[in-house]
Amino acid sequence: MRLHRLDITAFGPFGASQSVDFDDFSAAGLFLLHGPTGAGKTSVLDAVCYALYGSVPGARQGGSGQGMTLRSDHAAVGTRTEVRLELTVAGRRLEITRQPPWERPKLRGKGTTVDKAQTWLREYDVTTRAWKDLSRSHQEIGEEITQLLGMSREQFCQVVLLPQGDFARFLRADAEARGKLLGRLFDTRRFAEVEKRLAERRRTTEAGVREGDATLLADAHRMQQAAGDAMALPELAPGEPGLAEAVLEAAAVARGTARELLTVADCRLTATESAQTAAERHLADARELGRLQRRFAEARERAAGLAERADAHRAAEERMARARKAEAVAPALELRDAADSEHREAAAAEASARALLPQALAHAGAVGLAAAARRAAEELGGLESARRAERRLAELVEERAGLDRQERADDEVRQEAETWLAGWETTRTGHQRRIDSAQEAAARAGQLALQRDPVRRRLEAARQRDRLTDDTEEARRRALAAAEDAVEARDHWLDLKEQRLHGIAAELAANLTDGAPCAVCGATEHPAPARKTAGHVDRDAEERALAAHQAAEERRAKAERHLGTVREALAAATAEAGDAATARLAEEAEELEGAYARARATASTLHAAQEELRRAEGEREQRAAVQQQAVVRSASRVAGRDRLEREQAVLEDELTRARGSAESVTARAAQLERQAALLTRAAETARVAEDTAQRLKDADARIADAAFRAGFDTPADAAAALLDDTAHRELQRRLDAWQSEDAAVRAVLGEADTADAARRPPADLAAAERAAADAGRRLREATSARDAAARCCAELDRLSAHAATSVRRLAPLREEHTRVARLASLAAGTSADNERRMRLESYVLAARLEQVAAAATARLLRMSSGRYTLVHSDGRTGRGRSGLGLHVVDAWTGRERDTATLSGGETFFASLALALGLADVVTDEAGGVRLDTLFIDEGFGSLDDQTLDEVLDVLDALRERDRSVGIVSHVADLRRRVHAQLEVVKGRSGSVLRQRGAG
Repeated sequence: MRLHRLDITAFGPFGASQSVDFDDFSAAGLFLLHGPTGAGKTSVLDAVCYALYGSVPGARQGGSGQGMTLRSDHAAVGTRTEVRLELTVAGRRLEITRQPPWERPKLRGKGTTVDKAQTWLREYDVTTRAWKDLSRSHQEIGEEITQLLGMSREQFCQVVLLPQGDFARFLRADAEARGKLLGRLFDTRRFAEVEKRLAERRRTTEAGVREGDATLLADAHRMQQAAGDAMALPELAPGEPGLAEAVLEAAAVARGTARELLTVADCRLTATESAQTAAERHLADARELGRLQRRFAEARERAAGLAERADAHRAAEERMARARKAEAVAPALELRDAADSEHREAAAAEASARALLPQALAHAGAVGLAAAARRAAEELGGLESARRAERRLAELVEERAGLDRQERADDEVRQEAETWLAGWETTRTGHQRRIDSAQEAAARAGQLALQRDPVRRRLEAARQRDRLTDDTEEARRRALAAAEDAVEARDHWLDLKEQRLHGIAAELAANLTDGAPCAVCGATEHPAPARKTAGHVDRDAEERALAAHQAAEERRAKAERHLGTVREALAAATAEAGDAATARLAEEAEELEGAYARARATASTLHAAQEELRRAEGEREQRAAVQQQAVVRSASRVAGRDRLEREQAVLEDELTRARGSAESVTARAAQLERQAALLTRAAETARVAEDTAQRLKDADARIADAAFRAGFDTPADAAAALLDDTAHRELQRRLDAWQSEDAAVRAVLGEADTADAARRPPADLAAAERAAADAGRRLREATSARDAAARCCAELDRLSAHAATSVRRLAPLREEHTRVARLASLAAGTSADNERRMRLESYVLAARLEQVAAAATARLLRMSSGRYTLVHSDGRTGRGRSGLGLHVVDAWTGRERDTATLSGGETFFASLALALGLADVVTDEAGGVRLDTLFIDEGFGSLDDQTLDEVLDVLDALRERDRSVGIVSHVADLRRRVHAQLEVVKGRSGSVLRQRGAG
């Protein structure tokens, strides 16, 4: 099989259409598929698998909605997902196009609709040099491709898309895990089915053997549970003589004891019911008396409080009356306060303004102050030209200062750049050291990643083992209960059958007629035909009992099968997890995860460290450029400084004449501006003070008249009597509350039943509650004891009757069970006669594993420079089964050791050799289909330079006879060693493919 071209549209991370021309890689033979994590390297391989089989590998499979899962989130709304693969297989050049289901916008109206999946298969006709359509049927195309390739999807993913992580786990796995992988590749399900059917037959015969012994023992346990201490179980095991008689005797004793206890409990219950009724009545009376006594006492206390507050209440009423009178004076008071406030503010403003004036103008009137302000403003207008010259001089000084600042800044820039550039080598070395550390951490993370899965699987198996232990016990209890029900139904059916046989004569007699011969004896006279007695069992009753018995048997068999399944699952989980405690395995997994997370965290800084180094290099170039620019700017500032000095000299002469005795023209103008402003403000404040004084005088006259009319001697008395809104509401609330309280207290003290209760002794509520509680507790105890005694009697009667019918034992199936169990144990590898504990399916797979190990060794010897050899072992390892063991022979030491002891790099090339060997064996079994295109997924980061060269030499040898090998990796060193590359570049709008170095 050779791949020629792959076209991808809206698939996985690829939002737009992408193409891969594998023919360009044929000449190079070895090519690299690389890109950052999450870019979509694996999605390229997924697209190849999807084109061939209509689904993606392993855990990335979707389900019924796989098409929606495969679609790229970056794709445009109107672009449909499509994968097209052109390949040559079995001498035929084919083109496969697949489109998964697509949810697209409706052509009319709103909403979306789903287009069905589409598949096309075309073949290139050499004669006509044109493509011809072969099929558009999913099923036909799938069968055609599988037949041509000779491999299922699982086999294809193992032998063409070589997943190194899977084979690293295969090296460290136990026999069970290896058997699962090999079983999928070599299809040994028929042997596993034989094991399964033998195990099912063993469980069925075992259930039949245990049924009779378990029935009577279960009855005895239920009777002991019902009777408690009144019954002791006989110390006999199932099958021992005398068990039935001992159980029935113990049941009779327990029934007599239980009936005596029931009689005593009935008498006690009657007495406690009467006592409880009397205690409840006494408690109700005590509660009512206590309530009335508390009500009367509270009313007396409230009346005493009102008497103490009577004087305050009268004073509050008088205060409210004065406040209502003062409300008539309030408007005049508000006007006078406003006028007084305005006058004080105006006088203060006038005094403040006059204090800033010269002594000659301090006592001038408002008119004189206004005239002086006008004269100062006229003088200020004559200084405008000089002020412009002064502003220009300030600008010139600032420009010269700016030139000086620029000169100092450029000097600082030059010095800073020189200092930074002097330490460039130290900075670059530090960045490179962080990059090297991150790369080492990435390699270490790859090694730890290979170690995580075995530990995780063992931890999960331990947790499943703990869960299944409880499930097994529950299944055992259910199977025992189902067996008991089946025995009871069978006994009932046999009893009815026996009764019917006893009365069968009556059924035959019912059909006799005089003169007709009897069906039994042939006589034509029937002088004394049998008659049906009371309780006669007919055919319908017997058939109903038989149907009930058969249904119970089916439930029993189902429960037994479930118990066997749970036990097998428990055994498998125990074999996987071993005897190690779950907590210890969890700690080991957590420690490994922590080390892996730390390595990943360190490795994740690689990109940032590389970016920092690139930024530092850019900064170095920028600082060198800045240094050169500062030198150029310094030279250009000399001519500008001379021009500014000449203009400054001319302006200084002009300003000397204009400013007079002041320090500057601006200072002289500021003096005049300040003088004009002070005079203007003083004139205005003087006028306002005169106006407010007149308004205050008018307000004093109005308030004196209003206070006299309201009955107050002075305006101050009226102001003191006023209340604000808050005080008025609070005083009114106090008056209303006093009146409401007084009315309520009088009503309570006038109640006849309350006054009568107050004259009686205090109620003892606590004693009444204790008595009622004691009576209720005694009643509950008596009721519970009586119900328990009644249930015990009824249950013992039922179980005793059932035990009496269970003493008949069924004929054992022990001989058949022994024969079937021995055969099933041999096939399952659990029998003592099976010394190597090898399962039937494992026996078949062991031969395959020998072939795989031999094929892998040929390449492993070259990768390890002749050091390592893979050998198959059928010996037992620990508590596990034999047949699928895999060891490595170290030529340096001459010792054979487990593959789990290999280092990370050794594990990689051992797993690679194993993957290639497995590909050869599966290819041979598939009819010798030639694989001209292979992919190897990750793991190269754990190899040193020498080992990497040896591995690449082995892979390079795969190119013989025009074979193409693709390496999927993000190891940076491979980009230097492998020139033909397919790069996956990720971005915000999706990933793209770049193909270079091929052809």
